[in-house]
Amino acid sequence: MSAGIEIRKDPHPAPTEFSELWQAAWGTPFEGDAPAVWRRSLAHFGAYADGRLAGYVNLAWDGGKHAFLLDTMVHPRLRRRGIATRLVLAAVDAARQQGVHWLHVDYEPQLQGFYEGCGFRPTLAGLIPLAGEAASRARASSQ
Repeated sequence: MSAGIEIRKDPHPAPTEFSELWQAAWGTPFEGDAPAVWRRSLAHFGAYADGRLAGYVNLAWDGGKHAFLLDTMVHPRLRRRGIATRLVLAAVDAARQQGVHWLHVDYEPQLQGFYEGCGFRPTLAGLIPLAGEAASRARASSQ
């Protein structure tokens, strides 16, 4: 289904190209330092269509046995073609090859079927929001 899409490991796209994909995928500007994130990651993967970045996933890790999928995204025009699945499975394979024991991912409820289809199973987890509106609500409810 994703014919013509090339998955590249550690592609290091230009910051503007990465920012354009982020804006298209999330609807908000990218406010981080992508090269700094990539330097700290176990790997990251880009999906390329006609030489342009069309999808992305970051494989972050703790330097030991745990890794984390972050920022899985595909350009809206190219969704539902198996691109995100290929990106996630490339990250899963890379983590396995590096000896990672546990691969984690956080997702919104509507993405549960997608991540289960990639082999993840739901688990209990805890979360403390430390910034933004969610953090303000959490602080208010704990007082």
